[in-house]
Amino acid sequence: MVQFEVPAIVPADPRANVTDLLVERVKATPQLVLFGVPEGDGWRDVTAAEFQSQVIALAKGFAAAGIQPGDKVGFIARTTYEWTLVDFALFYAGAVMVPIYETSSAAQVAWNLTDSGAIGCIVESSEHSARLDEVRADLPLIRSVWAMHDGALDKLVAEGRDVTDAEIERRRTIANGADIATLIYTSGSTGRPKGCVLTHSNFVELTRNSSKALSEVVETPGASTLLFITTAHVFARFISLLTVHAGVKTGHQPDTRHLLPALESFKPTFLLAVPRVFEKVYNSAEQKAEAGGRGKIFRSAAQTAIDHSKLEQDGKKIPIMMKARFWLFDKLVYSKLRSAMGGKVVYAVSGSAPLGHRLGHFFHSLGITILEGYGLTETTAPATVNLATKSKIGTVGPVLPGVGVRIADDGEIQVRGIDVFKEYWRNPEATAEAFDGDWFKTGDIGTFDDEGFLTITGRKKEIIVTAGGKNVAPAVLEDPIRANPIIGQVVVVGDQKPFISALVTLDPEMLPTWLGNNGLAADMPLAECAKNDAVRAEVQRAIDRANKNVSRAESIRKFTILADEWTEASGHLTPKMSIKRNVIMDDYAGAIDEIYSVPADTRNVALP
Repeated sequence: MVQFEVPAIVPADPRANVTDLLVERVKATPQLVLFGVPEGDGWRDVTAAEFQSQVIALAKGFAAAGIQPGDKVGFIARTTYEWTLVDFALFYAGAVMVPIYETSSAAQVAWNLTDSGAIGCIVESSEHSARLDEVRADLPLIRSVWAMHDGALDKLVAEGRDVTDAEIERRRTIANGADIATLIYTSGSTGRPKGCVLTHSNFVELTRNSSKALSEVVETPGASTLLFITTAHVFARFISLLTVHAGVKTGHQPDTRHLLPALESFKPTFLLAVPRVFEKVYNSAEQKAEAGGRGKIFRSAAQTAIDHSKLEQDGKKIPIMMKARFWLFDKLVYSKLRSAMGGKVVYAVSGSAPLGHRLGHFFHSLGITILEGYGLTETTAPATVNLATKSKIGTVGPVLPGVGVRIADDGEIQVRGIDVFKEYWRNPEATAEAFDGDWFKTGDIGTFDDEGFLTITGRKKEIIVTAGGKNVAPAVLEDPIRANPIIGQVVVVGDQKPFISALVTLDPEMLPTWLGNNGLAADMPLAECAKNDAVRAEVQRAIDRANKNVSRAESIRKFTILADEWTEASGHLTPKMSIKRNVIMDDYAGAIDEIYSVPADTRNVALP
């Protein structure tokens, strides 16, 4: 059993709660700009002191509305400044937020509110209100609903004017480190969502230690970030607290269709994203270059960037000709991509799925170090992360201070330490099953190298065992295939079958550009695309590349392109865009059976 454990570098304070992060920031730098709020074509500054004043005013409103310390309050909203304002106001009022993904269905909203025992709910839009109204009759505990689109936050502030500062200070300081800070529900990728009880110490200790471990990223003067992934997810939620603690100026952009203009005007120094975002940036740039007749130049520039980065990471000498090509492409290609992201991005923190060597090396040559990390809702987000001073592309980094990670005999990653959750809400059976002593069993499989860098190789429950007894980790095949611009999602199948196959969906955003670049009708329907010879050949090329990473017995022999799109709304993806494998296997059982009804033809499959 391989184990790495790093002592905390900040002394623990069992009395501290999340509100202390803001209190300490205001005491240290009251006039530091902590947020940029969209205003016209620019951003309005909000200082630490101004933010705290707004937080207290809103907390008074919640108190006046009858919210008591310990009460659960649901919150459905996009990633905006108001999200963090409400988050801290509920902490100051002593309440416990139950964040709900703004894309959740009415049934999912009902489950989170019912299971948590929430007595109130805040909604951002009329659409969210309508979704809540669908199930309101089934939520007898909900006595208050605040609609932000109807001015609810301003009304709460007005109604709380008679509540004293002393009352808010009393409420703010009731909770200690061991108390529940929030109740975050798992994405439901492996079944019904479970409520994770995350304590104040989980957030406070992880935030304080991570700030020191990532000091080059978050404690550098002038550090700033633009949040665009959902703050209802633990990943962005943790970062939103970390930025307050570290004094990072934070902006928000809930609509990724407007992300590039927002990046250009806000000019962040680091980003938080999931691999799919980096894939989209790369694929969009490639297809744009192809459309302009510069596809060959872009691909050459990309390969030069990757080769250059690999040599740098390995500490090898870079040939003179490569240096010259790199310098030329930096002027022609790389600088334009840097500019598109605001021109100041130095680091990008990536999580939720493997990024892959290719993209990691590509962005590294752009001057952007992607710090891949690993964690789950149950670990308050990160357990490991690559550091500015200790980074290795293709891994999810070393263990964070205050955290221990071990690899069990069966390859499972297990975690203990300051970030591990307390329990599953009202589910002692699931809690007991999830732990081996004080070690949380993640269900993921991975390996450590000699330097303590962790690599994720798959999910324990997702390992496919073929009829021939070969163990296959789907992620090794799926991740590189998904990087292809026209592929939306892919699921590898073959459990107890004679060979490995794949279900593939197409990306409706990238497909029109690719079709146009390849002399096909840009508006070709998905169903027609799925049968098109050129499209199938492109998918085959992506599969051939992935097959080179595995043995013949693990390679994909057949694939089916589906005429459907897998989305969160269809029930096939989680809010963080992870596939719900069990749902897909059930819904497409017929398509899978059809694959195996005819023997595999591997004549056109490139195998290692």
